[in-house]
Amino acid sequence: MLRAENLSMRYFRRTGQANLFYAVKDVDLELCPGEVALLTGRSGSGKTTLLHMLAGLLTPSEGKVWLEDTDLYALPDADLSRLRNRRFGVIPQGRSAVDTLTVLENVLLPQQLRGEKGDVENALRWLDALGIANLRDARPAELSGGELRRMAIARALAGNPDILLADEPTGDLDDENTAAVLSLLRKSAVEEGKAVLLVTHDSEALPYGTRIYRMESGFLRGEDADG
Repeated sequence: MLRAENLSMRYFRRTGQANLFYAVKDVDLELCPGEVALLTGRSGSGKTTLLHMLAGLLTPSEGKVWLEDTDLYALPDADLSRLRNRRFGVIPQGRSAVDTLTVLENVLLPQQLRGEKGDVENALRWLDALGIANLRDARPAELSGGELRRMAIARALAGNPDILLADEPTGDLDDENTAAVLSLLRKSAVEEGKAVLLVTHDSEALPYGTRIYRMESGFLRGEDADG
């Protein structure tokens, strides 16, 4: 469903003289419906850069990203934004809430941006599954880091995307909520047929993956989760 071909991201940086630095180099990757792919590796190895390119958020220096038969980066910006809104659920590592909106309004925002009213009942179902339905009318400034993270996860899931790309979604969570989030992401793949890519340092995520990848200095290595 989502396929990267020879994907690279290079930067110039000066270390006495101008040098070419590759954050991601020659990556081939395919994400399929029903799959939970785990992406591991040290900080700075290129994981988030790769996720952003797969999500249509960062134009690669080389290579292509295909969603079925569509070359993402051949699309005009407006068309790419519309496609990403409808087909992708992105859970960023950093803070992504709109401070002037309530929790529920934040969850519904992507649907409303594409001209829909927004499914309140479905949004509340995801908030309840993540243990924050009681915060539906709270503002982001009133939430803890873990609650903000769960709100972002609810927002991604409530849009019913085909592809979920999650960057350290359990980073701010305790053990109980970590297990709940990982279970929801696994269920989204296995029972709902979504393709899930999970960037993680969390060893607790390993049993939830169907395939495990590791980034090493911008290169991708992979093996089946069962060995």
